[in-house]
Amino acid sequence: MAGQTVVVDPITRIEGHLRIEAQTDGNGVITQASSAGTMVRGIELILRGRDPRDAWAFAQRICGVCTLVHGIASVRAVEDALKYEIPPNAQLIRNLMIAAQFVHDHVMHFYHLHALDWVDVVSALKADPKQASSIAQSLSNYPKSSPGYFADTQKKLRDFVESGQLGIFANAYWGHPAYRLPPEVNLIATAHYLEALAWQREVVQIHTIFGGKNPHPNFLVGGAACAISVHPEHKGKGKGPHYRGGAGATAVNVTGLQKVKAVIDSMRAFVDQVYVPDTLAIAGFYKDWAKQGEGIGNFLTYGDFPGASMADLKSFLVPRGVILNRDLSRVHELDLNAEDQIQEYVAHSWYDYAGGKDKGLHPYNGETKLHYTGPKPPYEHLETDKSYSWLKSPRWKGKPMEVGPLARMLVLYGTGHRQAKELVDFTLKKLDLPVQGLFSTLGRTAARTLETKIFVDAMQGWYDQLMANIKAGDVRTFNEKQWEPSSWPKTAKGVGYTEAPRGALAHWIVIKDGKIDNYQAVVPSTWNAGPRDAAGQDGPYEAALKGHKLHDAKQPIEILRTIHSFDPCIACAVHVMDPDGAEMVKVKVR
Repeated sequence: MAGQTVVVDPITRIEGHLRIEAQTDGNGVITQASSAGTMVRGIELILRGRDPRDAWAFAQRICGVCTLVHGIASVRAVEDALKYEIPPNAQLIRNLMIAAQFVHDHVMHFYHLHALDWVDVVSALKADPKQASSIAQSLSNYPKSSPGYFADTQKKLRDFVESGQLGIFANAYWGHPAYRLPPEVNLIATAHYLEALAWQREVVQIHTIFGGKNPHPNFLVGGAACAISVHPEHKGKGKGPHYRGGAGATAVNVTGLQKVKAVIDSMRAFVDQVYVPDTLAIAGFYKDWAKQGEGIGNFLTYGDFPGASMADLKSFLVPRGVILNRDLSRVHELDLNAEDQIQEYVAHSWYDYAGGKDKGLHPYNGETKLHYTGPKPPYEHLETDKSYSWLKSPRWKGKPMEVGPLARMLVLYGTGHRQAKELVDFTLKKLDLPVQGLFSTLGRTAARTLETKIFVDAMQGWYDQLMANIKAGDVRTFNEKQWEPSSWPKTAKGVGYTEAPRGALAHWIVIKDGKIDNYQAVVPSTWNAGPRDAAGQDGPYEAALKGHKLHDAKQPIEILRTIHSFDPCIACAVHVMDPDGAEMVKVKVR
């Protein structure tokens, strides 16, 4: 049997457009894979010449899934460049908003983007609701676990199937031999899939309370884009005592703060009673995936969730650092400003650099020069010996790095974070796996669940700190110092970073004469999905797919499992405007 090239384009259940080409040997084992981002990245070009205080509103639109992380990175970049400090309340509000994004995003990814790689929804029609109820009640004390609840879910599913309109469950590989869950576990997971759809509508309210809306809540260079009122909501107009602390009728008041508390409680309950138990239950049937999908073995985090100041790296919940060659005994230091550490390469990307395609550039000196030299779509195959992706290839000291939940949990584990160690050790013991099992497709998926538990627990502490500050009379959310460009230096540069759900995200900005002179965003999926570099080193996606044996090349569920374990987000597309920044077209949906 001869080898073949397996093409998956587009990879579905992700944000953006991604193509995977995998070469297999005669036994169906992947020997090489190529990852191609098929969308142009051009946001940096749009930002040049603009007021840096406005950058977040444009940069945040890079993605519609991680709805706030680019806004956070952008305002932090400007604050770093202009040496703005923000009040403690603003830092706490940002932590709460970022953590809410994590919890929402990870639950949505597990159930709606990744679970269908492991859960055979149609198999749930064969389940015994009473047995499903018994299994569910053995996993957790989630109240929605009665036989009637699962019988109702099964009826909804049967109605979908018998109508011939599977809707959200259409176009999957139902019945594939790689599925292993018993019908009852499939029914439990399907019920929770539907439950999570309703749950997530409540969760996003934290963003609307502090940021006015979701997706893309409002941000502000110098603090948070909301005032805090110590008085209940009122309908009066004009000035008065209810405007204390600069707050007005649109301020976050007692009612809003109580709602935030209720949402945090709802988040914690769902994570503890549904998400964590489901992850462990499903993982128990796929333990061999703890030996597949490792990738490159290098991991990087920028760190996030600061204490009082971004300058105090030791206060971060998620530490900054680099792990090389799976060595958890040493976490290397990382400098985002050092021009010999983080660099982007374009040897196999559809971009050019003035100094040549084999040269690496630090983002402060980054260039976005589009140069498409590939085959004209539609094409049969990528030209992988030349340029084959719209993504660049970021490297740390010349080495490819994996970013994301696994990187964060490994750095937390390696630096001795108590809760992280307890969660990881408990999970490994529960699944009877060695620590090496972390470096895998299954480890990556489990890490996402475990860090969700850490972050949702931390939210209560940040909320308590915010309430204590307010009760002590501190309602400041914004620092007005140095707000006017007349006080800025003629030239300034800075980096703003965050740990987005999908991994380390940073924006680098250069400001000259009060305007943006250069802007570069290195996004998590650029680190993970980027193509090979000039030295021939695979990107993390490409390396992780090697060694996978495909049951059926026409239904390559194994490729989807590993790629989805990274939670790809390839939404770095061109935004169309005329040279003056005006809209060129409006699309109305009736």
